[in-house]
Amino acid sequence: MLHNAAQAYQNNQVTTATPGELTLMLYNGAIRFIKQAKAAIGQQNVEQAHQHCLRVQEILYELMSTLNRDYPITEEFLKMYDYMLRRMIEANVNKDVSILSEVEELFVQFRDTWKEAMALAKQQG
Repeated sequence: MLHNAAQAYQNNQVTTATPGELTLMLYNGAIRFIKQAKAAIGQQNVEQAHQHCLRVQEILYELMSTLNRDYPITEEFLKMYDYMLRRMIEANVNKDVSILSEVEELFVQFRDTWKEAMALAKQQG
């Protein structure tokens, strides 16, 4: 019952979130899955590490597919997401924690910048 309540809460968060909040959730999810992949590699659980890496790759595909192509900066985001995706695939194939750490740091920078932008937009009304 507790699991169902938690899942209902999470579903409600997603369905009521703004596009900006959804992007923030994706960044946070990717960071969480990278941490889990690193832990799984440390425990030599190859299958679990693979599954966590796949989740990060799916998040990157989602981020890429939802970009608004009307803005010139979109091309830069696409390049970064594509780079991160290629690095995630490499990390998954080789179970390389250092590559995971590199991609994690990029996600942290994106997340922190996104949070700042959301706060500035809120202040400006």
